[in-house]
Amino acid sequence: MSRSGAAVAGGVAKRGRPASPPDGFCTPEKRVSAWGAMDPEGPHPRHWGTEQVCDFLCRNGFSEPGLLRRFRENQITGAVLPYLTKSELKDLGVGPLDLRVKLLVCLQKLEKNHGDIMKVFNDPIHGHIEIHPLLVRIIDTPQFQRLRYIKQLGGTYYVFPGASHNRFEHSLGVGYLAGCLVRALHERQPELEINHRDILCVQIAGLCHDLGHGPFSHMFDGRFIPLARPGLKWKHETASVQMFEHLITSNGLEKVMEDYGFVLKEDMDFIKEQIGGPLDTTPCRGLEVGNLYDMFHTRNCLHRRAYQHKVGNIIETMITDAFLKADPYIKIEGTGGKHYKISTAMEDMEAYTKLTDNIFLEILYSSNKELTEAREILRKIELRDLYKYLGETRTEPGKEITEERYDRLPADIVASRPKNAPQDIELNAEDFIVDVINMDYGMKEQNPIDKVRFYCKSDPSQAVKISKEQVSRLLPETFAEQLIRVYCKKKDEKSLDAATKCFIQWCMNMDFTKPQDGDVVAPELTPMKPSWNDPDEDELQSPNDCREASKSRIRLFQ
Repeated sequence: MSRSGAAVAGGVAKRGRPASPPDGFCTPEKRVSAWGAMDPEGPHPRHWGTEQVCDFLCRNGFSEPGLLRRFRENQITGAVLPYLTKSELKDLGVGPLDLRVKLLVCLQKLEKNHGDIMKVFNDPIHGHIEIHPLLVRIIDTPQFQRLRYIKQLGGTYYVFPGASHNRFEHSLGVGYLAGCLVRALHERQPELEINHRDILCVQIAGLCHDLGHGPFSHMFDGRFIPLARPGLKWKHETASVQMFEHLITSNGLEKVMEDYGFVLKEDMDFIKEQIGGPLDTTPCRGLEVGNLYDMFHTRNCLHRRAYQHKVGNIIETMITDAFLKADPYIKIEGTGGKHYKISTAMEDMEAYTKLTDNIFLEILYSSNKELTEAREILRKIELRDLYKYLGETRTEPGKEITEERYDRLPADIVASRPKNAPQDIELNAEDFIVDVINMDYGMKEQNPIDKVRFYCKSDPSQAVKISKEQVSRLLPETFAEQLIRVYCKKKDEKSLDAATKCFIQWCMNMDFTKPQDGDVVAPELTPMKPSWNDPDEDELQSPNDCREASKSRIRLFQ
């Protein structure tokens, strides 16, 4: 974690407190200075030059000429002092070991006496959390405040009214938890030599990791952009890195970061790499293995029950349709007065800052005739007049539908109309919505736990691989599957009946799994697929029962 060998600087200061009133009660600060408490005898230690640092060392008994010379040669300023480690002092030529330890103790006392006052946030999950002043400066920018207007779970909110939280509060929580994690590593594994600058960089990365999300979060980069700009390989993490850079430069925060001792180029790269992903594939280390399987299982359950809810998904599909129809007529002003569309706003961070969930209401309440079609779709969402769900099926492992084939699926379903289906009902490819959902543990068909190494309790310096068989026989055999849901835009009973039979026949032709209600909605079709018949069910019935069931089915369709 510690980036040794670079100039030592920057970071987070330990919390400081104003004097409490006589009764012992103290109201948390709502707004604090980013510079912390000032030294009554002069400037804050963070602003000391090299000579002031040397004067401080002399006053505290560290007057050895060789030590002072090394501090002067390396131009060690007050901004550097809180972040010096034993190894960095050794690299500076400070020795022996007991001298380095005493010097670090002295510097820690200095930092404690001049710590920054933290801002208190009342988080709905974690309670009262303290945020460092530099993070407060980042939060109080238009680029970060934009996250207040982007739903965390997109269309899921239309199914679960309590899922109303936004990317703003989510990001605050991630920044806080990231700090908790890296501070725990700092305290429990001092040999890693994690310094306060590392801690602050990790917190900033956690805080800013979602800056690049578009309207309705994953709907934007998962549904809208692939349709609006086919072939464009874009993801919101890319925009998060770009928006973070824009946030820092447009608000003049480079100087603030340098005042906190940041080495700007190095620390910015470190933060951006955490947001956008590492440059290599170094495996993660050091978690309890059962907990990881539980985490992925919980993630999978949440996707099935909430994030990929069939109604929430179709609402997102309808919003996507509306945005696609509105896209040519939307103008968002960016840098230099240049205008962008919904689908191109992420090319300019000034324009992208203005693009949030509010675009939904702008279209819905617009009187622009060019937005009529888009407006009607959004009105249907408000009236709960949604596309109709026909059913869900699964592909067999190794026979998944590739992204290149997605556009052809509606036409394939229309072409699968059964011969005995009514021919007077007109169905076109445009009447069908096919939603392909790839569910996995994060690495497609691979088991992500295979990439994790675990520390051995008997020897904490050794990391080992733990196979699935060493954990439990009750763990999943496969780690990915493809779900296919089909919806119909037509809503009259006859059209829906014909569309459902087209879907069932298509599943039979493609050798997909039988839709759960297939026997009910198409009882004349499902027996024609031998692999769909359950022999166990036949064994449970007597011959007379089977004959009666067959007669009933024949009478039903005569």
